[in-house]
Amino acid sequence: MRQHLTNYHSHCNFCDGRAPMEDFVVSAIGSGFSSYGISSHSPLPDYIELYSVLRGDRVDDYIAQANELKEKYRDKIELYTGMEIDYIDDTHCPANEYFQSLDLDYRIGSVHFIKIGEREAMDVDTNFAHFSRMLQCYYGDDIRPLVCDYFDAKMRMVARGGFDFVAHPDKISLNALRRDPHITVQRWYQDKVQQYFRFIAEQGRMVEINTKAYLTEGLFFPNRQHFKLIGELGIPVVVNSDAHHPHLINAGREECFGELAAAGVGAVMELASGKWIEVAIY
Repeated sequence: MRQHLTNYHSHCNFCDGRAPMEDFVVSAIGSGFSSYGISSHSPLPDYIELYSVLRGDRVDDYIAQANELKEKYRDKIELYTGMEIDYIDDTHCPANEYFQSLDLDYRIGSVHFIKIGEREAMDVDTNFAHFSRMLQCYYGDDIRPLVCDYFDAKMRMVARGGFDFVAHPDKISLNALRRDPHITVQRWYQDKVQQYFRFIAEQGRMVEINTKAYLTEGLFFPNRQHFKLIGELGIPVVVNSDAHHPHLINAGREECFGELAAAGVGAVMELASGKWIEVAIY
């Protein structure tokens, strides 16, 4: 059995997390984690109306509080300060000068929005009712071009760089499956996803296996059907719970390890003394 418990994708009440940062740290220590990272959602462009992200005027407070907790608990756990940074376009992305200038230990590259025109964006990670309304509004209720736009945006983000790992690589599959329960087995979808992961491998990026929806939906992001391809392509993986509640920091992790091992993925990436290292699953 693995010796270390880790998680580098979690949120606190600086964004849409449901508890103070310290509550997550205390939970991680109590659960025996060797290292843990907080990764609040980055500020967004002003035309995207979403209030559950880290505000620009609170970024310094966020980093300062994380540094205080590192010092307070330095004898009990390795703590890291991260940020989940949205790729909107090549200007607002993890690689831009502002996000690169921040005193962060790591950065997560994420796509939650598809830019529509100059000052509009569709949220693909919203509740299904809102997703459906926006799909009708922007795509004439046609899911295929939206899915393709999503993976194309992800690939542009991967090419641009500036992050440590790709967050929930196929998160759109949650709403896409609600729209069409058979979408992920259709040939065009599989071809697009293969193109996407092959590009990630060519660019030498690391991907997250996100366990957030495992308890409620039985899903991982990426979908378990892609684990074998990820292993064959040699893409490094890091397993995270994307926790928004302290008691869920380890949710779905052991189940994920089992499925990764069955698919031929034998190791995961962890932070140790500030460096990403490969550690065997079992």
